[in-house]
Amino acid sequence: MKKPIVFFDIDGTLLDERKVIPESTKKAIRRLQEKGIQTVIATGRVPKMFYWIQKELNIHSYVAMNGQYVVFEGKEVYSNPIGSDVLQSMSDMTAQNGHALAYCSHDNYKVTESNHPFIEASFDSLMMPYPEVDKEYFKQLAIFQGHLYCDPKDLKQYMTSFPEFSFVKWHDVAYDILPSGASKAVGILKLLDALNLKKEDAFAFGDGLNDIEMLTTVGTGVAMGNAVPEAKTAADLITTSSSQNGILNGLIQVGLLEKGMAV
Repeated sequence: MKKPIVFFDIDGTLLDERKVIPESTKKAIRRLQEKGIQTVIATGRVPKMFYWIQKELNIHSYVAMNGQYVVFEGKEVYSNPIGSDVLQSMSDMTAQNGHALAYCSHDNYKVTESNHPFIEASFDSLMMPYPEVDKEYFKQLAIFQGHLYCDPKDLKQYMTSFPEFSFVKWHDVAYDILPSGASKAVGILKLLDALNLKKEDAFAFGDGLNDIEMLTTVGTGVAMGNAVPEAKTAADLITTSSSQNGILNGLIQVGLLEKGMAV
């Protein structure tokens, strides 16, 4: 086995429920890096949303937007943009229905509506400010992921109208829009291939529905104690919650860190 590589989800994994990085997680990541083990963020977020996490944890590689955009040590490894024609169609449909979209580029994101209650509620849950509004952002830059903001009862009409896309729930009224088949796992496999690593060399930590493919694809998938039931079922093992030293305990449990580091 070559030097391992470890992928970390953000919300509910690297971050606790207060949206801060626990000290034990900082300690664990620092120790992995001292041992020469690659640390990679794997998230549904746009890079702009987690620059501060990269800086705080000294992580320069990431699988962003659910596998749609992959960077290793600051260099792009893989990208899979969405066509502007279909984004225009989605924009027209959401405008007619009183719903909203977000467009996610390689380093930023813009929404189609101002003061929309569903956008406000979803970003409040992330403890982040309301995004900038630009209805035509998708015409200016390559877009790798969208967000749909709508009532759950209205989701089916989008699934029917755009069968070539998946709508992955991340809030009660917010869904990631991805090409069918896209996932963190796809981005991870692209990175492993670029680094000439096998799935068995990889570990992953996650807690959400968009982590399931990742947890089953890598050699060892670890679900957080606060994970949704589906993620726990998919994982090889379950650690404690993100607020109860879950990253540190999980890394000790899989043998990547020393037992003496336990707190």
